[in-house]
Amino acid sequence: MKKAGGKTALKRSKEEDEEQNQIFNFNRKPADEDKDDDLSDSEDSVYSGLEDSGSDSEEEEGSDDDEEEGSDDDEEEGSDDNDDKMKEKKEGEVSEEKKKHEYEHDSSDEEDIRNTVGNIPMEWYKDFPHIGYNLDGKKIYKPIRNKDELDDFLDKMENPEYWRTVHDKQTGSDVVLSDDQVELVNRLQRGQFGDVNFNECEPMVEFFSSDVMIHPVTNRPADKRSFIPSLTEKEKVSKLVHAIKMGWIKPRRVEDDGRGRYYNLWASEDSSILARHKMHLPAPKIPLPGHHESYNPPPEYLFTDEERALWEQQDPADRKLPFVPRKYSSLRQVPAFSQFIHERFERCLDLYLCPRQRKMRVNVNPEDLIPQLPKPKDLQPFPTTRSLVYRGHSGLVRSISVSPSGQWLASGSDDGSVRFWEVCSSRCMKTVQVGGAVKSVAWNPNPSVCLLAVALDSVVLILSPSLADKQVILSSERLLSAQQEGEEPAEGNGSVVWSEAEGEELNQGLRLKIQHPKAVHQVVWHAKGDYLASVMPDNTSHLQVYIHQLSRRRSQNPFSRNKGLVQCISFHPIRPYFFVATQRSIRIYNLVKQEMTKKLQTNSKWISSMAVHPGGDHVICGSYDCKLSWFDLDLSTKPYKMLRHHKKAVRGVAYHRLYPLFASASDDGSVIVCHGTVYNDLLQNPLIVPVKVLRGHVMTHDLGVLDVTFHPTQPWVFSSGADATICLFT
Repeated sequence: MKKAGGKTALKRSKEEDEEQNQIFNFNRKPADEDKDDDLSDSEDSVYSGLEDSGSDSEEEEGSDDDEEEGSDDDEEEGSDDNDDKMKEKKEGEVSEEKKKHEYEHDSSDEEDIRNTVGNIPMEWYKDFPHIGYNLDGKKIYKPIRNKDELDDFLDKMENPEYWRTVHDKQTGSDVVLSDDQVELVNRLQRGQFGDVNFNECEPMVEFFSSDVMIHPVTNRPADKRSFIPSLTEKEKVSKLVHAIKMGWIKPRRVEDDGRGRYYNLWASEDSSILARHKMHLPAPKIPLPGHHESYNPPPEYLFTDEERALWEQQDPADRKLPFVPRKYSSLRQVPAFSQFIHERFERCLDLYLCPRQRKMRVNVNPEDLIPQLPKPKDLQPFPTTRSLVYRGHSGLVRSISVSPSGQWLASGSDDGSVRFWEVCSSRCMKTVQVGGAVKSVAWNPNPSVCLLAVALDSVVLILSPSLADKQVILSSERLLSAQQEGEEPAEGNGSVVWSEAEGEELNQGLRLKIQHPKAVHQVVWHAKGDYLASVMPDNTSHLQVYIHQLSRRRSQNPFSRNKGLVQCISFHPIRPYFFVATQRSIRIYNLVKQEMTKKLQTNSKWISSMAVHPGGDHVICGSYDCKLSWFDLDLSTKPYKMLRHHKKAVRGVAYHRLYPLFASASDDGSVIVCHGTVYNDLLQNPLIVPVKVLRGHVMTHDLGVLDVTFHPTQPWVFSSGADATICLFT
């Protein structure tokens, strides 16, 4: 009896505890299932022996002993039985009190002790059939879940408890909530307290009276440490100060509370995303209204009848004002502006369609931008004044050339004549009528002969002016008659015909005629004096350049095809190179290897003239778009320096043979002389300094200076102009 009574009391106390905790424990199974589990002692028990405490075991042992004694003394008297019953009842009450007190202050936080894996994410056991281990080390298997979507749907339709069934991830089982638990969930969802009997509006308990008391609550004397600075606090403060100094701790910024104060909503507009953008440009302001916009403008701002008629005839885009100024006696009489919406729309279009450009302003001293160049007076000698004027031509003087000795000057003009002048006296020594506008004249650079090449129409003439001593004249005649008498005149190309002058032409000094298929624009000599080249600009043919050999009377076309319209040509003064200038580029050919070695990009629209430095490593070219380009052949294929000193097209350029000078002639009527020093040190760039602007020609038919050339030995420059004169600047 004692044993049965003890177990019954234990069972009843457990039931009462579970009823109290069931409402707040959603994860526990219903009480009926737990009863069966409590009484099972198998190895798969859910509690697996964790529940039994020492007090229970002692109680059961005591009851077992009592039962044995009762069985032994079964034959004793009935009075003893009554005593045993009373004793048994008292022991049951004592054990019930012990049980109640033992579990009254249980502080366990475990929601369900069936799961022994602890507080970890249950996804870790997602791919395993078990969900933990019991005390014996055996796996606790998950409930078998083989439901699919269809089973779940059928369960939803047929099971009346489906809506209150929740899945417990911790144990892997489905839990049906009781009515009390559902009510608790509903109260929490509505934001109410979980306990129904809790009153949130209870009166406040005043722990201290609101009245000021005479005596203090405690009258304990202050500690000694309240008068002495704390060393611990001093150490903490010093650490914090060091951390703030090192930047490890940022002190809090005191932000003033902006509540209740009015503020400008658009005050921080400049610090918006657009304003923080690097290239953001604020929109320009609308110009402020002037006197024209006034409702009572001064009389001089009102339109007269003529001005109003003119304003109405003008196109709206050409009008200075988009409205007619009017006068009103008072502001009340001013009507609404009819163009207001249109004006606002135009302003919006300006803001989002018109691009704005940021100009980076740098405070730079203007004098620092000018390169430090030597003074012109330190670079003398160079020509400065007009000394002589050679008059006699009646048309444009297109070309001039100086003899190698520097004593004679030859000029060709549109009046059909070639004139020979004495340089020092400006006296015309000889005039040869050639019967056509002369495009180019070139004196043979060989000082041992005295020959002049003249280009007009489609013929190149070789003249012997006989303006030298007999020895030079004889050597010139010998060069022209170098062909043996038995040979026929050689024709290097079927389109070029060599012929000798006859009759009156011989008396004028004419010796040879070289007939070309097209009009010749330029003729140049090789430095040795035996070869000359001619240019016939023509896009439709590859026959644009011919090289003629005077001693053998042969002509050849060095190019099978020309890449572009040839403008001018030149021989290299030392090496076997040939320069060909087309409209936009200069090509350099090696005559020995018969290949192109370099192509210079001039960055000009149309090249007009070209000159090669006597050293051979530098080239200048002028163009019709007012530019003069200096090329350093050892440096780059692009211009080392671009000079834009002229206002109009550059017609001619020239180097001096001995002095570091070069000149350019332009249609603006000026000749600009520049100092151009070339150094032997390849690391040092050429020094280019403009030193003088020479003016001496009159503009005629929008043409100025047509050609320029230097004296071979003196720092003098000759220029020929459209005013039919030649000037000598010294």
